[in-house]
Amino acid sequence: MKKHPETLAIRTQLNRTEHLEHSVPVYLTSSFVFEDAEDMRASFAEEKDRNIYSRFSNPNTSEFIEKICLLEGAEDGFATATGMAAVFSTFAALLKAGDHIVSARSVFGSTHTLFTKYFPKWNIQTDYFDTLNPKSIEQIIRPNTKIIYAETPTNPGVDVIDLTYLASVAKKHNLLLVIDNCFATPVMQQPIAFGADLVIHSATKLIDGQGRVLGGVVVGSKELIREIYLFARNTGPAMSPFNAWVLSKSIETLAVRAERHCENALKLAVLLEKDQRIKFVKYPFLKSHPAYEIAKKQMSMGGGVVAFELEGGVETGRKFLNAIRMCSLSANLGDTRTIITHPASTTHSKLSEAERLESGITPGLVRISVGLEHINDIKADIRQALNKAFKN
Repeated sequence: MKKHPETLAIRTQLNRTEHLEHSVPVYLTSSFVFEDAEDMRASFAEEKDRNIYSRFSNPNTSEFIEKICLLEGAEDGFATATGMAAVFSTFAALLKAGDHIVSARSVFGSTHTLFTKYFPKWNIQTDYFDTLNPKSIEQIIRPNTKIIYAETPTNPGVDVIDLTYLASVAKKHNLLLVIDNCFATPVMQQPIAFGADLVIHSATKLIDGQGRVLGGVVVGSKELIREIYLFARNTGPAMSPFNAWVLSKSIETLAVRAERHCENALKLAVLLEKDQRIKFVKYPFLKSHPAYEIAKKQMSMGGGVVAFELEGGVETGRKFLNAIRMCSLSANLGDTRTIITHPASTTHSKLSEAERLESGITPGLVRISVGLEHINDIKADIRQALNKAFKN
């Protein structure tokens, strides 16, 4: 009998030990022992599928990966210390000098830094396509292009890109499609079902959901994950067993948490859209969102992030942030607690002003990661901060 994703997230776990524990223990060990010399030889020769060293694999990371694979519909995966470690390991494992990346222009600031500062040192170049006009992709594909990369919804502008279209272009040109699914998580969107080859998550965000640990994961076909695993096994960005244990437990509540995040986010977005002091509001499940129909097609819920632009630009934005009383001012997202961020001065501050504007990050843009507090309390804090920001 086929089980629902919520059930799989809860009931998928390691085999019980002789102690018959109900909750999986933490395997805080750096290495594993062998029965004899032949067992050791066969294990290192990969004739046996077993744990050798926690930089390679660990029972806790294996359980976490299995859960993400089940939810994403992937064959295999590898868990990393951070989301950015997953991004870097994926590109580093699959690209060589002279290769080319085609990426959506709106990506996380550190990913942009990889593309523009570090990869060019190894003669790996990147060209950006307009997130709002993905039809421009084919104009920048080169003979040496290897990967199409995108976030959807994007960080921080909450734009949505058509996964079916991206997959069709990737297939036509024999390219790999890599999708950062951090904002949606696998309970809202499964990019592999739409044709993606690999899916990356910063598990630090909504997968953890309580701002406790760092983590990343990449999932996809066994063939591609094998290359990423070999790279990561030798370079060392592995997730710690404790963090994997925390994240695996977090997945058990991901579906129910996501529902409340999305419910609160939509209600807040509707409230903000009615406020004439706000230039625009972006939330995937608002009918005013430019890609509303695409979001409804490929997402089951709209996510927990709302973006909006205040009249008055950066100065009004500063006043608004300083007037916040309950919500948190932080650069993180996906927490139980509502978090407010000013991307231009924080997460995307390393970009030039021109680069930020090209990515849709205007000076007064505010990103709210809507938490699990009662929606009336969230609304009240935002409302009083707006009133103070616009007070003469």
